[in-house]
Amino acid sequence: MGESGHRVKLLSYNIQAGVDTRHYRQYLTQSWKQLLPHRERLLNLNRIAAMVGRYDIVGLQEVDSGSLRSGFVDQTEYLARQAGFPHWHKQINRRLGKLAQHSNGLLSRIRPAEVREYRLPGLPGRGAMYCRFGSGRESLVVAIVHLALGRRGRLRQLDFLSEQVSGSAHVVIMGDLNCGCESREIAMLRDRVDLQEPACDQGTFPSWRPVRRLDHILVSGALRVENARVLDYPFSDHLPIGLDILLPGGMDIAA
Repeated sequence: MGESGHRVKLLSYNIQAGVDTRHYRQYLTQSWKQLLPHRERLLNLNRIAAMVGRYDIVGLQEVDSGSLRSGFVDQTEYLARQAGFPHWHKQINRRLGKLAQHSNGLLSRIRPAEVREYRLPGLPGRGAMYCRFGSGRESLVVAIVHLALGRRGRLRQLDFLSEQVSGSAHVVIMGDLNCGCESREIAMLRDRVDLQEPACDQGTFPSWRPVRRLDHILVSGALRVENARVLDYPFSDHLPIGLDILLPGGMDIAA
């Protein structure tokens, strides 16, 4: 790899639609927050915005795109505006009318040249966003995903995703993959796409006692990685993960 050029700071975060969960019992005692609006949700989104604003490209999972429970606030747009991101995109994967709009989200300081949405194989409600920055062979492809709970579904979904990114030299796959670093699913993905994942010894779930690594940022071997870490910001039941990539010298991902 040639001399490194531009640094890009990446973050992935499952925000649980802005619900601040701190104990297992709150899944029961505060389950109403998954259905109804509450003042603390917006305060928690403001805390999240202050944190994500330090990054260049942010992938979000479990975002609500404007329903009763979010007070009809499009949370991706809200975070983009609060954190000063000029570019944002949402992908609604499960529409429950006025009750919930389950989505993935992109926040970016770099204008994407292309954003595609994919419905992932398996039961309805899972999707992937394919975001390309720059053009041609030297472009950067960032895929934001939230995978199924079942292993069979995840294997099918990662098989599909690997086909979409296989022709790209510089790839980032980030999101809640619902499986660990040593899982069969991650092994299959890394076997099919040249990907590295540093800091895999750090858990992300549950946020108050992170013993499982469900959230991932996997990066092409052609990209240099620095500052990979799980961040201690328990504003959800997941912890966010971040890292920096250093692009090869001469690689320009501006649209």
